[in-house]
Amino acid sequence: MRSCRRTENPRYGTKKIMLTKIDEFFTKQIHSCAIAGHVNPDGDCVGSAAAMYLYIRKNFPWIDVRLYLEQPKDELMFLPGLKDAIFERPKAGKTDLFITCDVSAIDRIGLAEELFGMADHTLCVDHHVSNPHFAENNLVDAEASSCAEVLFYLMDEEKIDFEIAEALYTGIIHDSGVFQYKNTRPETLEAAAFLLRKGVPFNEIIDDSFNKRTYLQNRILGYVLCGSRLYADGRIVAGSVTYSEMDRFGATKKDLDIIVSQLRLTKGVEAAVFVYQTGAEEFKVSLRSNTYLDVAAVAGRFGGGGHVRAAGCTIKGNVDSVEKAIVEAVRAGLK
Repeated sequence: MRSCRRTENPRYGTKKIMLTKIDEFFTKQIHSCAIAGHVNPDGDCVGSAAAMYLYIRKNFPWIDVRLYLEQPKDELMFLPGLKDAIFERPKAGKTDLFITCDVSAIDRIGLAEELFGMADHTLCVDHHVSNPHFAENNLVDAEASSCAEVLFYLMDEEKIDFEIAEALYTGIIHDSGVFQYKNTRPETLEAAAFLLRKGVPFNEIIDDSFNKRTYLQNRILGYVLCGSRLYADGRIVAGSVTYSEMDRFGATKKDLDIIVSQLRLTKGVEAAVFVYQTGAEEFKVSLRSNTYLDVAAVAGRFGGGGHVRAAGCTIKGNVDSVEKAIVEAVRAGLK
C-alpha cells in the first residue's frame, strides 16, 4: 500500500502526488528539516514524529533535522528520539523542509507554526478526515488507523530499525486503541506484525504507555463517571470537569486523556461527550462514537474536526451551555 493523494491548496495549486517512498523528499538539496506535531500531543503524534525524526537522522546524515513538540506526557518519554526533542518555541528562522505529523490543520501545529510559514517546502503526513491539505505536499490517508501507520507505508522497510519500529508501534496502538477501535484494518495489523518482527516489546509499550494510570488519574476518571449524564434515551453520555474540579484533585489536562474513551464504553451509548475547561469561558470538547455517528462532522459545526469516530472542538461559554450545545448537535445526528 502506498500513498496517492490530491492536494488542493491556493498557495501551491492542485496536483496529484504518487509516492513509493517518503525518501523522495530527502534529496541532497535539503540541508535542514524541522518536524512538529500537534498541540497537546498524544501517543500517535509523539510516536509518528519521533519515528520521522529518527528515520531522517539515521538514513540521511546530510540533513540537520530537529524535532519540536509540546512536552509529552511522562508515559511517552521512553521513546527513542525524544531525548533530542525541543520542547520550547523556537526562534524564527528558515528551514528547507518542514514536516508535520498527525496535524489536522495549520492552526493545530504545536510550538513551531512560525517555522512552517517560513520553510521553503512543507510536507503534511496525516490521517484526519478533516485535514484541508494545508501544506505544499499532503500525504493524507483518512482510512488509516493512525499517522504512524501512514508513515510506516511511506518508509523504506529496509531502513526501519528497532528504535524507529518502537516509535511507530507506539503511535499505532495509541490511535487504534490497541487494535480495538473501528479504524483498525488489515493494513494496520500487517504493519504491526512487521514492527513486532523487529523485536518491539509490545506488552511493555501497551501496559506502560496505554493501560496504566496513576492513582490521581483513576480518581478524576471516577469522579467524572459518577457525575456523567445520559441523553437521548441513553444513546448519548456526557461528562465534564471544570478548573475548580481539576484543582480539587490536582489534575491537569494530561490526566484526562482516558475519560472520553471510558465514557464511550457505556452500554447502549452511540456517542460520548467529554467537556473540560481550558480557559476563562472556554471548554475543549472530546467526542467519540461507536457505530455510525460522524463526530468529525459534529465537531466541524464548532470549528473543530478529527476522525469519523473520534473528534474534538473548542467552544466558548460556561460548562452547562457548552454541554447543552454539543449534546444537541450530537442528538441531531442520531438515527
